[in-house]
Amino acid sequence: MENTSPLFTNDAIVFGLLMLSLGFVFYTEAKKTGFWNKFYRIVPGLLMCYMIPAIFNSLGLISAELTQTYFVASRYLLPASLVLLTISIDLKAIFNLGWKALIMFFTGTIGIVIGGPLAILLISTFSPETVGGSGFEAVWRGLATLAGSWIGGGANQAAMLEIYEYDQTLYGGMVLVDIVVANIWMAVILLGIGKRKKIDKWLKADNTAIDELQNKVQTFTDKITRNPSLNDLIIILTFAFTAVGIAHFGSEKISTFLNENFEAVSNPKSALSSFGSSFFWLISIATLIGILLSFTKAKNYEGAGASKIGSVFIYILVATIGMKMDLGKIFENPGLILIGLVWMAIHAGLLILVAKLIKAPYFFLAVGSQANVGGAASAPVVAAAFHPSLATVGALLAVFGYVVGTYGAILCAELMKIAAAG
Repeated sequence: MENTSPLFTNDAIVFGLLMLSLGFVFYTEAKKTGFWNKFYRIVPGLLMCYMIPAIFNSLGLISAELTQTYFVASRYLLPASLVLLTISIDLKAIFNLGWKALIMFFTGTIGIVIGGPLAILLISTFSPETVGGSGFEAVWRGLATLAGSWIGGGANQAAMLEIYEYDQTLYGGMVLVDIVVANIWMAVILLGIGKRKKIDKWLKADNTAIDELQNKVQTFTDKITRNPSLNDLIIILTFAFTAVGIAHFGSEKISTFLNENFEAVSNPKSALSSFGSSFFWLISIATLIGILLSFTKAKNYEGAGASKIGSVFIYILVATIGMKMDLGKIFENPGLILIGLVWMAIHAGLLILVAKLIKAPYFFLAVGSQANVGGAASAPVVAAAFHPSLATVGALLAVFGYVVGTYGAILCAELMKIAAAG
């Protein structure tokens, strides 16, 4: 494949284009009449914030590989947004969301675990060469890295690459499947957010706990809302980025300590290796700081727009995630992409079935899925799209995904090995 350099590689220009995309979406979405009003009734604005950078990337204007914008958004703006979106949270109301959130999360995990081997069995009926191969070229070894990514995250994916010793020269193909299929699925989920009332009606979902949480936050916000002064905005950003600094300091110290003192963590083949990931601790510490601040007077800064600033950071993150999607690559390795799509369809089908059986709201389905497939970078984004007060739910479930990721992926890999041999 020929590597061509994108038109813009300067980070400032790339960031300018991403902000132009967001500005265009928000400006057109605010139109109350005409074409754009009809357009956004069908396509959610959040999906457009994701797709426009994907189109820029696909046209060769920008490239996620040659810019630091995603790194900055995921390492600095994401933890900052988690602090600001959590600062006014009602922890008791979060726990009142109950068992359905956990059931949908674990359903998503099981969907990935069984989806891999089932996809191999289905594809092998008409294209055995796609799932064939032996020794180090065995396709299931590469697919094991997808299982790690789709249950936990990057650390779990790296662990599976080490555990199953997949040929690293072929690994790029698996990363491609991961990005293409996971991004298509995220686009579908974002599309569903715009239709969530219809979906909830079809699921006969009970939204009481979610509505209660949103109403509590809204009532509290309405009571303390004020016109923010420069002083307010500086203090809000002080909370956010001091917390980011603490989270980075803590995550580096904890991950270094665990890697140096515990072989089970430092060994990339260990199921506990995700605890050595500094990103895991970064998200955990930032969320914890936000929760702790919610018990202090800091929560009153929600009245000056803390969650709005947090939402700005989330939207910038969405644009940088969208930039990773290359629409042209969907057809580059059709066999592997097909396995990924069948696998994701099984994951989605199981989630829909269980949601229907337990009358779980679409919110739990979407966030339960993204906490697995998207991890800590996209689960809070999807949760915040329903309501800023719900971002914490996404973050907490995503952290949970990191913990169970390697165990679930090992089980999935062993099942895929059996399916491939069969």
